[in-house]
Parts: sequence; C-alpha cells; structure tokens
Amino acid sequence: MSVSVLNQLTSAFEKAFADLGFPPEFGSVRESDRPDLAPFQCNGAMAAAGFLKKQGEKANPRDIAAKIAEAVSGSDLIAGTEIAGPGFINIIPGESIVAKRANELRADDRSGAVLTAPKTIVIDYGGANVAKPMHVGHLRSAVIGEALKRLMRFRGHKVIGDVHLGDWGLQMGHLISELEDEQPGLVYFDAKITDGYPSDSPVTMDDMARMYPAASAKAKSDEARMKRSQTATAELQSGRPGYRALLDHFISVSIAYLKKGYGDLGVTFDLWKGEASVDPLIPDMIEAMKAKGITEDSDGALIIRVDENYDSEKRKGLPPVMLKSSAGAVLYHTTDLATLIDRKNEIDPDLILYVVDQRQAAHFKQVFKAAEMAGWYDPEQLEHLGFGTVNGKDGKPFKTRDGDALRLSDLTKMMRDAAKERLVKQDIGQDYPRDEQEDIADKVGMAALKFADLQNQRLTDYTFDAERFTAFEGKTGPYLLYAAVRIKSILRRAAEKGVQPGTIMVTDKAETQLLLALDAFDRAVSLAADKRAPHILCEHVFRLAQSFSRFYTDCPILKDDVPEDIKASRLSFAQLTLTQLELGLDILGISVPERM
Repeated sequence: MSVSVLNQLTSAFEKAFADLGFPPEFGSVRESDRPDLAPFQCNGAMAAAGFLKKQGEKANPRDIAAKIAEAVSGSDLIAGTEIAGPGFINIIPGESIVAKRANELRADDRSGAVLTAPKTIVIDYGGANVAKPMHVGHLRSAVIGEALKRLMRFRGHKVIGDVHLGDWGLQMGHLISELEDEQPGLVYFDAKITDGYPSDSPVTMDDMARMYPAASAKAKSDEARMKRSQTATAELQSGRPGYRALLDHFISVSIAYLKKGYGDLGVTFDLWKGEASVDPLIPDMIEAMKAKGITEDSDGALIIRVDENYDSEKRKGLPPVMLKSSAGAVLYHTTDLATLIDRKNEIDPDLILYVVDQRQAAHFKQVFKAAEMAGWYDPEQLEHLGFGTVNGKDGKPFKTRDGDALRLSDLTKMMRDAAKERLVKQDIGQDYPRDEQEDIADKVGMAALKFADLQNQRLTDYTFDAERFTAFEGKTGPYLLYAAVRIKSILRRAAEKGVQPGTIMVTDKAETQLLLALDAFDRAVSLAADKRAPHILCEHVFRLAQSFSRFYTDCPILKDDVPEDIKASRLSFAQLTLTQLELGLDILGISVPERM
C-alpha cells in the first residue's frame, strides 16, 4: 500500500525544494487553512526566502513559490497549484491519485492505519477503592484509560490494563473494627483461630458502603475509636490471619461489584491487583533502597529526598518520598513503588501510563523520581496522564443535590434515561421490539457520555449536560451513531436493489473531499497515540461524518438516473466510510447499533 496523499505530496515538494538547493523539509505539505480554495498547502517558500537572506541573497517568496509550482506541475499527483498571499502554495491533488488511494483504503481492513513497532505497555487506570461505591470521579479515568488502551492496541502494542485497586490502609482498619462492633462473634476476631475461615463473605457491597463512612465519622470525633481502626490496620498489615481473610472477602466482593460497574461503561481490565498484593515485596524493596544509599532517616520516618532544592517553609520544590512513617506504617508512595517493582518482575514493560486525576501530579513526580534513583526505570518509561474534572453547571465538581459525590451507576442511568427521552422525542426506533429499543438507548446514552468526555483535551474540565450530550445534532456521540447507522441503511437498501460495491472512481469534488477525510485516519490515530490524546481521534471521526454527509447530498448513490458504475463506486465510498467510522468509534469504546 502506498502512503497517504498528503505524504505523497510532501515527498514531491521536498524533492522540488531540494533540487533548487533548499533543505527538503521546506517542502512539508499540510492540510489547508482554506479548504474552500484547495485541500492542501505548502508554506515553505517563506522559509526558503529566509534561508537565502541569511546567505546574503535577496529573494521574493512568491518567486520561489512559482519555481516550486512549476517544478511539480508535471506530476500525476497534482492537478493544479495556486500561489496565494506572500507565497503560500495551494495544492489540488490529481483525481487519479485520489481514486488510487481510495481503492487502497477500501482493500485494507485497517482503513489505512499502519502498525507501529510494538512495545509492551501497562496502563494504570480505574483506581477504584475496595469497599467504596464508584462515583462520578471514577468516570474520566475509566473512559480515557479504556480509549488509550484500545488505541495503543490498535497501533500494534501489547497493552495490559491494570485497575490498581485501593485496598490497603486505614479504610480497611475502619471496616474491620466496625464489623467487629456489629458482629463481634465472627470467627475472624478470635486471635487463636488462624485458618479454616468461611468461604462466603460476612458482608455485601451495600454493607461496606454503609459501614465505612459510619466508622470514619465515628473515628473523627472519638480518639479511642480512631485508635481501634489504626490498631486493626497495623495488625492487618502485620499479617493477622483473621484480618487477612476479611480483606480477601472485602476485595472479592468489591471486584464483583466493580466488574459490573466498569462493565456498564464497556471498560475491562487485564489485572485486578491492588496495593495489598505488593505488600510482600516492600521489606526487600526498602532494604535494596537503603543499600543503594538513597534513603535517609527524618525524625523517625524513612524518606527519599527526590529534590535537593526542596524548601518546606517556602513550599518550593518536590517534597521527599515517604517510605515509612515515624510510626512504621507504609504509605501510598511505598505501595506505588512496590507496584513498579511487581510490574518490572512480572511484565517488564517498556512504558507505564498512569491515567489519574491531574491533582495527583506531584505524587507521581515523586514516585517516578524515586524509581529513577533506584535504577529501575528510565524517565521516559513512566508517564502520568492527568485529566480535569467533570463539573456541574455551577462550575464545581459534579455532585448530587445533597452535596455528595454522584454514584457512577446513577450517572450512567441518567444518561440512558436521557437517551430514551431523546429517542422518543425524535421518534427514533419507537416501532422496534422493546429489547432492541433498550439496546439502542443504552448505546446512545453511552456514546453521548463517552464522546462528551473524550472530545475534550484531556487536561480541561467540562460541564456535564445530559440534554446537550444526547442531541443528534452537533458534535455529539449520538450524531456519530446516526451517521454510521444511516450508512448501514444505505448498504441494506443497495443489497435489496442488487447494487454491489465496485471500483472507486472520482467524479465530483465531494468525493475528493471525502477521500481526503478518510485518508487522514492514520495521521489521527498515530498523533492521538503519540500525544496520549483521544480528542484528536474524536475530531477525526466527527469530520469524517460531516464529509460523508456533504458527499451523500452532492453524490446520490441509489437514484435511478445514476450510472451503474458510479453507483458501485459511491457505494464503495459509503462502505469504506462505515468501516472507518466503526473502527474509530470502537477505539473510543463506542458501540454502533444496527439501526435506529
């Protein structure tokens, strides 16, 4: 397969500039700022004039542009050029190269997206806590992380998604002590019993969701109650068998709940490890760090000074990593570092991406620097991909009317209900069987929610608006679903009429524009992966849907007066567009219904 039209044009212009004695990179071709004038442009003539000026020669950029345009004029790649402004070269590609490229894309099941040199990548996303209900704060990590996982796999990488559960620390002590208050006769609290514990959990997810905040509230106002939770935590971390058995129950019940919650979002993980799983690695890890000479004692705490310029009074620089508190407890730094050891031992990844709230940026800088000082990873192997918040219309993080964090299950139900209302309002699919209506509403609601999130630059906040997200007009998930379903309908009607896809020919400007939109897929995929930015792919699929809409208006497919070879060609354009739309949407974690 040849490269994209843009890359072929770049090669031709690079040669033209080089033949005139200029650096070839001046011939870089880009998509036009004025697509109404031409699809592409080359701005290298201005750089070439500056190049000559540095050598003491005078040159007019328009004159250089004219020479370049003349040099490429005999190429089949180019139908025409026009010099504009101070020396921009507007470029119209030749119809033959456009048609050739269209047929190449049609024959490629990846729609032109090339594979890259594979790496082994771990993506740490999700970050839900054991025993706590999922809430709106877990949305962006899940949706962005899943899209990046799919994107990197599509590029050809081996990708392992890890939920990295929060299952260690004081929250477990709160649960254990609260359960002892409620059910003191449970075998887990008898220190003399060390095995043979029941296989069934003594608590449900609802129990834990009730117990944890109750225990936490009591501990805040009762020093003795806090001490009990701290003691339970210490005994758990020291390996008390009954408490470890309870932790296993807490984790198994939570994972079953989380798999359903994430599953409702279409999010899956390869690893369901948490902080507790790496606890056995911590003693040897700390000893190795001590031996390397990177730790020091600080008022009884064990630290790693990751920034020599840190000033606590002026709050400048990066605070030290805390491996152990003065009380001997391990902290988040410790378990995150042990997790890096575990991944090194079990996976040996080339790259680890952490999709975690931007407010944790300083934490990851500390952990990454410590891992670098320990010699485990190079700096370019660890990346924190922060993101902004989902806000209410008041501009603050989205909450319930009572001021609590909105449960994720309530949020997804809200989107499905909004989708149902929208479908009824627009009379879409109302005569379909009930189960199909439910399936369509589910897909529309999730497409609305995910696309609304992913189309934003990762670090920006955005305002939650179910009504706007579920609209079938504008830059929304439902608009893209409707565009794909519309093409499916065209293909079904074509099959009923006996029209089959055939060789693509380019006979109209709208066909050229559609091909050039399709031809940008590989660029969008590679750039989105390189920049860890799903919004770039969102922009591509939206532009593609718009281009098809213009094409379908200007280029009828199934009208009786359209010649058969043109019908076959345009039907292939429709089929190619559907393939690429579904590929792009699938990477974003969005499923397309068969009809609407």
